[in-house]
Amino acid sequence: MNGLGPLLRDPEASFEAEDDYERLNDLYFERGWSDGLPVIPPSIRRVEKMLAYCDRPWDKPVGLIPPRWGEATPWRLAANAVMAGCQPRYFPLVVLAIEAMCHEEFNLYGIQATTHLCAPLVIVNGPVARELEINCGHNAFGPGWRSNATIGRAVRLALVNIGGAVPGSGDMATFGSPAKFSYCIAENEQASPWEPLHVERGFPRDASTVTVVGAEAPHNVNDHESATAEGVLRMIAGTAATTGTNDIAYSGEPVIAFSPEHAATVAAGGWSKAEAKRCLWDHAWLPLGRFSEENIERRMRVKFPERLANAGPDTPVPLVQRPKDLIFIVLGGAGKHSAFIPTFGATRSVTLPLRRRDGECVHSVEELRGA
Repeated sequence: MNGLGPLLRDPEASFEAEDDYERLNDLYFERGWSDGLPVIPPSIRRVEKMLAYCDRPWDKPVGLIPPRWGEATPWRLAANAVMAGCQPRYFPLVVLAIEAMCHEEFNLYGIQATTHLCAPLVIVNGPVARELEINCGHNAFGPGWRSNATIGRAVRLALVNIGGAVPGSGDMATFGSPAKFSYCIAENEQASPWEPLHVERGFPRDASTVTVVGAEAPHNVNDHESATAEGVLRMIAGTAATTGTNDIAYSGEPVIAFSPEHAATVAAGGWSKAEAKRCLWDHAWLPLGRFSEENIERRMRVKFPERLANAGPDTPVPLVQRPKDLIFIVLGGAGKHSAFIPTFGATRSVTLPLRRRDGECVHSVEELRGA
């Protein structure tokens, strides 16, 4: 069969390999082309089948992936999507997620090469989430859904194979995170009392979008007692305000994933998203004295001289610089839990709509098939 390992780096190269699944997986692992899990060998036939949902030139990069600055062509991305086990109809979201990550403000170089444990989180909104059955309910961050698992995994394999984020080489994370295997969800729009993330960012409700966030793994907020908006938000604020997050010293955009029950409680108090963000920001802070002396002098006073150069130990230090820096989504099934998801800090999220090569937005991946 045709194995396409070199195609991950050289679109002109291919090699012949014995049609032996175990031996091919050993070969891919030895050459550093896998994430440690078995992969589907990306034969030319499988890659071309994946590209049936791509209306872009197969050899034209949608971006350059650091730290190697490899060209993320649809051909190379399709090889990684095959390896990850994606269905061809998932492929447009893989391409869109990689394109979004390559925007300068996302700082993919920093996210790829840092010692921090962050990984790109992919949040899907709009009709395509239902079309592809991307999990937004129970266990949305966990296993059991092919679309979530393989879209996220295809992104990770591309970051390794095209971008060179090899552990201990291009990827210098001190200990990494399970989110580096796969990190893809859809917002639970039907259970949300607010406008979904993509509408908040100016897109029509019937648009399909991908948002990428340079994120840590979720941190649970357990609150079965609060019966008011203020109570839920104070509990989330208490979880989010910690000395060790990057967001507190940079300009990141941490995500608050409200369970449907917590979101309903907040909305029942008459709170809009903007008002809830302001309330959370008002309570998610720490006194400067909670930080170590070294961090106060070498980081906090240096980064915020106008506020903290001569500040005393009781001076409040907020979780983020502005209330609007908080990203709110609704996620999950029944249960009074929410999640706080810190970020790398030196990154800004990017939202892009699903669209044709000519720029026209589409509502369904089927509109891209055979284009």
